[in-house]
Amino acid sequence: MFGRRWLEMTWRDGLFLHWPVAPTVVADTLPDRLTVATHDGNAFLGVVPFVMEDIRPAGLPFGRSFPELNLRTYVDGPNGPGVYFYSLDAADPLGVAVARRAFALPYYRARMNVDRMDGGVRFASDRTGHGPRTATFDATYDPLGDAFVPDPGSRAAFLVENYRFYTEGTRLFCGEIDHGPWSLRDATVDLRTNSLFDANDFDRPEGDPLVHYAEPIEVMADRIRRV
Repeated sequence: MFGRRWLEMTWRDGLFLHWPVAPTVVADTLPDRLTVATHDGNAFLGVVPFVMEDIRPAGLPFGRSFPELNLRTYVDGPNGPGVYFYSLDAADPLGVAVARRAFALPYYRARMNVDRMDGGVRFASDRTGHGPRTATFDATYDPLGDAFVPDPGSRAAFLVENYRFYTEGTRLFCGEIDHGPWSLRDATVDLRTNSLFDANDFDRPEGDPLVHYAEPIEVMADRIRRV
């Protein structure tokens, strides 16, 4: 259950790219006390670029904004189902430093550009020189059709309707978020570069990803706590 409203923000220009993989691909990478969450027998690796806008303590009128790119999977843990992050790249040195030191999140500095053009988005990220391994990403994506809220129990809902995340520092930590249901759209994507799998010791999954564009959404976050 969501606790105290500590941070407020808006997420926009979001893209969900998901590749189904065998559960064994994910299982050996997880810390103790986390297990693989599956849908129709598949685990998933997700690459998610988006912009975090006006990140601020609850009640303040304005805050910091920067792009973020993460590689994630989905798990079951002591506090319930959630997201497990392998890496989070962000174009904000202060935010990265705070997230790493205070919250044990695997954040890395990266040079990023987000260009909005003709209803679409170009998102480029380059971690060169700011982490243990280089990670690059460059894609253009365009939303298509009408927005929809994924049906409960559907694959799309499994992939996006997650309100908890886990991370491993000196021990296991858990964070809670809250927001309304995701409003998604289909999308086309030109994925020119994506080395996040290599940077996190995964073989590139076979096939094309599942693609969803996310409409902007208001988000609240509680403090991260030890589990």
